[in-house]
Amino acid sequence: MTSNPTVISVQDVSKRFVIRQDKSLKDRILHPRRTARFAENFWALRDVSIDINAGNTIGLIGPNGSGKSTLLKIVGGILAPSSGRVLHRGRIAALLELGAGFHQDLTGRENIYLNASILGLSRQETDRYFDEIVAFSGIEKFIDTQVKFYSSGMYVRLAFAVAVHVDPDILLVDEVLAVGDEAFQRKCLERIRTFQEEGRTIIMVTHTLSQITEFCTRALVLGHGNVVFDGDPEDAVGVLRSGFDSLVEADASKARLAAIGRRAGRITAVRPVLEGERLSPGEDLVVEVDLEIFQELEGWNVGLSITNGLRQMALMTSARRAGLPISRLSEGARTVRFVLPRLSLPHQEYTLTAAFYDDQDEEVSRLDDAASFLVESDERSVGLTYSPASATIE
Repeated sequence: MTSNPTVISVQDVSKRFVIRQDKSLKDRILHPRRTARFAENFWALRDVSIDINAGNTIGLIGPNGSGKSTLLKIVGGILAPSSGRVLHRGRIAALLELGAGFHQDLTGRENIYLNASILGLSRQETDRYFDEIVAFSGIEKFIDTQVKFYSSGMYVRLAFAVAVHVDPDILLVDEVLAVGDEAFQRKCLERIRTFQEEGRTIIMVTHTLSQITEFCTRALVLGHGNVVFDGDPEDAVGVLRSGFDSLVEADASKARLAAIGRRAGRITAVRPVLEGERLSPGEDLVVEVDLEIFQELEGWNVGLSITNGLRQMALMTSARRAGLPISRLSEGARTVRFVLPRLSLPHQEYTLTAAFYDDQDEEVSRLDDAASFLVESDERSVGLTYSPASATIE
């Protein structure tokens, strides 16, 4: 029995971005002849090598800034690597950024032809698929409207409809399925399932970890531009949810030393306290943030944010905003407990980020995407917020 052929080969790929910053006014006065800007290299990817066989569904997960989207863009040919190369076999359809491949001043109809041509279809081929694309998108009434008037959900509907009708061998999806109502998300995921049954190759970036375990045959965890885990999706999610402790121990030590140097403290853990595995819409959510205080603090604050799968902020609060009296903190371990009553969030997976501020209101510790929780489905309403809707007729 022969294994499926390799359709994507990423070979020692690195990507460097140059971050240019203006000099301070002091530097300009003291050193007028020096350039007004200095550059700093940022390596988004470092020597990444992976081979992907036909018919596999690969999930890319990791904290913000780990290099997931950069890797996907390089695979899709949107970005060129600074070193290394990517080889692929077959037609690639990519959903990488909201509105990518669309012209704001063109109508939906015109953008179907534009986007399809970018993905490799001739006008005659697009003619054959046009009605199916429009029907799948569900935006027939707005197909002759300029897309600059589209909502983010309408963008995704049209972009996904085009991408899945160009007969791709490889589909790249970067988080865009987090936009739109639940019914359309299910429709998209059903199409992805069909692609899997047809033996197509899929690479997806998502913060919705349940999609990784449900759809993927293999998952990669990225951290600081490196592949730190490659294997079973359940194990990959476990690595990510563990807080990356074993994988970024050196960075954590540096952060701790930096915080001690600033006479403050750090966040050691963030966790949702749930009665079951999921949160029901409208149910209270309790989040605990563990602190390690290095030296007595007169003033301090802890911020907490909840983001959805599209990285949109669903809620932000802080200890001060929540009315906690900011008393003196002594050295040792403390826990800030946030209670968020009747949280009106729709069905989706959400991530928690916490930040700790010292008595100078400077951020000295932060845990991005430190934990996640899933809000279970309730069909009574869909959208950006939840309401236990009811209706009567008189």
